[in-house]
Amino acid sequence: MQPLYSDKEVLADALTAQKTTTGLFNTFSNECVHEEVRNELLHILEQEHSIQNDVFEMMHSKGYYPTPEAQKQKVDEAKQKFQQSVKMI
Repeated sequence: MQPLYSDKEVLADALTAQKTTTGLFNTFSNECVHEEVRNELLHILEQEHSIQNDVFEMMHSKGYYPTPEAQKQKVDEAKQKFQQSVKMI
């Protein structure tokens, strides 16, 4: 019997779930008044980001989530742009 979902579909669903989860924990921690609760939410958020990265790396290694190589000039331009933004603050 063939599986109902392919590995790619399962991993894509897991990645989507992790993106949603990290977004929600980020919002919860930003809006939390109690420092102890906020710190715990930030700890959980860090763990969720780690899980998200694991899923992404698995997808990428299997070729399910290809990412093109960034051109050095484009990377340097992005760094410069964001460094200027930080200086303005």
